[in-house]
Amino acid sequence: MNIVIAPDSFKGSLSSIEVGTIMAKAFLDVSSSFQTNVIPMADGGEGTLETLIYATEGKKVKTIATGPLGVSIETEYGVLGDQKTAVIEIASIAGLPMVPMEKRNPFHTTSRGIGEVIISAVESGFRDFIIALGGSSTNDGGFGMLQSLGVTFLDKKGIAVGSFGNNLGYISKVDWSTLHPAVRESSFRIASDVENPLCGETGASTVFGPQKGATKGQVKVLDQQLFHFSQLLQEERGTNFRDSIGAGAAGGLGFAFLHLNGIIESGAKLVAEASSLSFAIQDADWILTGEGQSDNQTLFGKLPTYIATIAKRHHTPVSLISGGLGEGYQHLYEDFTSCHSIAIGPMHLHESIRRAEELLYHETRNLARILHVTNS
Repeated sequence: MNIVIAPDSFKGSLSSIEVGTIMAKAFLDVSSSFQTNVIPMADGGEGTLETLIYATEGKKVKTIATGPLGVSIETEYGVLGDQKTAVIEIASIAGLPMVPMEKRNPFHTTSRGIGEVIISAVESGFRDFIIALGGSSTNDGGFGMLQSLGVTFLDKKGIAVGSFGNNLGYISKVDWSTLHPAVRESSFRIASDVENPLCGETGASTVFGPQKGATKGQVKVLDQQLFHFSQLLQEERGTNFRDSIGAGAAGGLGFAFLHLNGIIESGAKLVAEASSLSFAIQDADWILTGEGQSDNQTLFGKLPTYIATIAKRHHTPVSLISGGLGEGYQHLYEDFTSCHSIAIGPMHLHESIRRAEELLYHETRNLARILHVTNS
């Protein structure tokens, strides 16, 4: 029996590669008659770089850049197996987990380091980029990144502004002519499943600002600053991406990349294509996927549902094994053959995370035993 295993990460505990490896071991421990094909997945957030490197037999390149709090950090970008495409993961350069809880404040974070990593890659000859956009700690419309790519931002006195979120409101003039020439020649595919516009009730500041440490008052100011910023870029560039789908992703980095002629794509779709998932599913007898928490929100563009959509095309059954099943999980049966939680009885989240490897193994083994008996 051919089992395709295509999980997302269990955030906070296991990477998608680790999840897939554990699931495969559980099946093979039940019977050597199972054939397992592990295809780790991601949706544009944390873990996307690792997943794409694994899928294409690529490599990582170490580099130094400015972290979200303005301090130099050691980070990395990826090079796909084609040796032509560089992968940059926002979460590993300006990610929210990189900012201690007590220091989370989008007025005091910067996206500058993302531009520095792009410059490092273009100076090494890369012109084709995949940007994994999820998980940022910033809400600066990507101006810190654009600044380090060479774009000039001046205040009313003609002085260059700083690179942090609180400097956004001081920008009075934008000069795009100073953009690094190699960046003009580059193409950017943006992996993101966020469809929010830049501003307004569903914009970057209102929806995502609070989880990055913004107070209600700061959210209002941030939204006003982003609106002003978008007007300045419209005057300079002659284009308005403020209301474009995905412009509000990663604190407005989606907006900045649209100005770099970036194309925003479904992160799940992009990773699936790079991993040749659809081709692998054609020969599958059963598909297994998973994520940290599944509930009614899983149906709205999350990676497991994307996997289920592909499975339906090939009339292949698909099971979902998650860290937990939350409110409205019953609706998941519209897309999944079976849904499973790794939790055993009443269990605190921290215990489930601590024991994730053990619990995932045993729940997967339970499913494998059922499939083995019914297909013997």
